[in-house]
Amino acid sequence: MREIRIRFSKTGQAKYISHLDINRAFSRALTRAKINLWYTEGFNPHPFMSFSLPLSLGVESLCESVDIRILDDISDAEIKDRLNAVLPEGIRIVDVYEDFLDSSEIAYSDYVYKLEFKDNEKALERINAVLESDEILALKKGKKGKKRILKETDIKQFIVKYNISLRDGFVVLNIRLLAGSEKNLNPSLLFDTIIRLIDMDFEYKEISRISLLTKDFKEYK
Repeated sequence: MREIRIRFSKTGQAKYISHLDINRAFSRALTRAKINLWYTEGFNPHPFMSFSLPLSLGVESLCESVDIRILDDISDAEIKDRLNAVLPEGIRIVDVYEDFLDSSEIAYSDYVYKLEFKDNEKALERINAVLESDEILALKKGKKGKKRILKETDIKQFIVKYNISLRDGFVVLNIRLLAGSEKNLNPSLLFDTIIRLIDMDFEYKEISRISLLTKDFKEYK
């Protein structure tokens, strides 16, 4: 048995596939690719699969990964080719390898927001003002007893750095957020918060996760 990491991209319509369905898609693809997986022991055995950092619905990514354990004597290149032949459109294997970091090493995530408004220049000014403010209050769902409520939470502390500009008719925001098991900002919550605070309707949006980084700002692989 050996444990390997499969890095994959999730783009196009695949960004609307939930994390649970991504898990199912890989389970089916591994079966169709005839890759002999190691199963967990116990009352309800299932194939071992461990995803590094679940992605928000509607967000594309170039740096997803899932760890599996295989029993076959099969090359990494063959695993890549077999899976790419059976996975849904928009999910592509970009690399397969053995030597990898533990998911606990994830500390940051880099995103690109590509946005369009009727008045991009005004939107850029307002977004920049929001990001430069001392606090950015997001509305997060919570509970008070049995009642569901919206709580104000300052998400400014989760933003490490950013750059915003006008490019090719879009407002483009490159931003680094805290990520991982301890501190993690949902990129969709950030988007919803920005739109609410600038009080402008958007014409188009595209959010992509382009990299995951360790606390030393090295690429998580």
